[in-house]
Amino acid sequence: MRYQPFTLRFLRLYWGFRLTASAKWLLGGIFLSGLVGSFSVQVPIYQVFCALVGLYVSAWMFSFVMSPKLAISGSLPEMAGVGEIVSADFRVTNLSQRRPAFDVAVRPLSRPAALCHQNADETVSRIGAGETVSIPLRVEPLRRGIHELKAVGGYSMFPFGLFRRGGARVPARSLLVLPKFHRAAGIDLPLGTRYQPGGIALTSDIGESPEYIGNREYVPGEPVRRIDFRAWARSGKPVVREYQEEYYCRIALILDTHIPRNGREPAGGFPQLEAAISLAASVADVLSGGEYLLDVFAAGPELYVFRAGRHTAHLENVLEILACLDPCRENPFETVAPPLAEELQNITTTVCVFLDWDESRRKLARTIVESGCQLKALIVRDAETTAPLDLPGGSDCTLFSTQQIVDGGFEVL
Repeated sequence: MRYQPFTLRFLRLYWGFRLTASAKWLLGGIFLSGLVGSFSVQVPIYQVFCALVGLYVSAWMFSFVMSPKLAISGSLPEMAGVGEIVSADFRVTNLSQRRPAFDVAVRPLSRPAALCHQNADETVSRIGAGETVSIPLRVEPLRRGIHELKAVGGYSMFPFGLFRRGGARVPARSLLVLPKFHRAAGIDLPLGTRYQPGGIALTSDIGESPEYIGNREYVPGEPVRRIDFRAWARSGKPVVREYQEEYYCRIALILDTHIPRNGREPAGGFPQLEAAISLAASVADVLSGGEYLLDVFAAGPELYVFRAGRHTAHLENVLEILACLDPCRENPFETVAPPLAEELQNITTTVCVFLDWDESRRKLARTIVESGCQLKALIVRDAETTAPLDLPGGSDCTLFSTQQIVDGGFEVL
């Protein structure tokens, strides 16, 4: 963490937390009346300036004298969704045994721009000496990702609501904001099965059981649990049971995060990438409830891989990964294609969520088809694709606009 001088930290705290919006407007009025009064000898302007300064100074001194001694406890949830209002109750105690605290509220001391404080400066009018009250704090995440909240503070805005006074604070943990998505009724996929090394170990208790097909001689190193002791007694030599190899439908979800360097990232993120992540979440939501093995790949500076067995990885795990993805500003496909080709040897079907269609993505699609996988491409694009859509092997392709995904304008993918 970069060190900041004490003066700068004090000014950031004073302007960002101690002063309310009303106090900032009051300071603006003082500056404006002082500026106009410096060019005019009219008495009313001078009186306005003096009145505003007097109000500011008297309110500051009174709030300093009446500053309460508070204690605060509570915490926000660890996880939320975009646009989902997060609410938590914080218990605020007036530590003074003689004097009540007035106009008490709670708020984050440092709040990321992606979090909107819904009940800012919503106060409890009075907390008696030694009393404890519960004060709600509501924030609305506006963007996915991990948002740092250093602390939540309890304070008083008495009098006039100009200053926040009180040194009570409680550390706040990070808030993981999951991407928003719309549920689809289903997904049209070309399915099949492939042999999976490790077989049943990749799955949960739900699914096929290995089928017994006969016995054979024991090979040193094989699991003891497979030994057929009855057959051993009859034949006089170790015999093991042999089972049919396990074949499952394994699906790969590949997300394209490449955004060319043609402009700065907007405050709310790149709309096209956010829509693609939302679409990938919709695909994962459909697949998570089926009898599939699911692998999630994110094509960024490196190939990010998340493996899941049937019914062993909840949708929440996939959403946590999608929440933390950043745009890749360099073309990653030349780098990620070779390791991805190795991963595709056991994949049955691949669902690709692309942001465009060009030569590098065409090569990746060809690699997928040549590895023996079925391919379904979902392209998120508002304009024409860079290259004509010509997927190899007659693969399925669907084009979505950003607004269509935001509005949930699909039923079956």
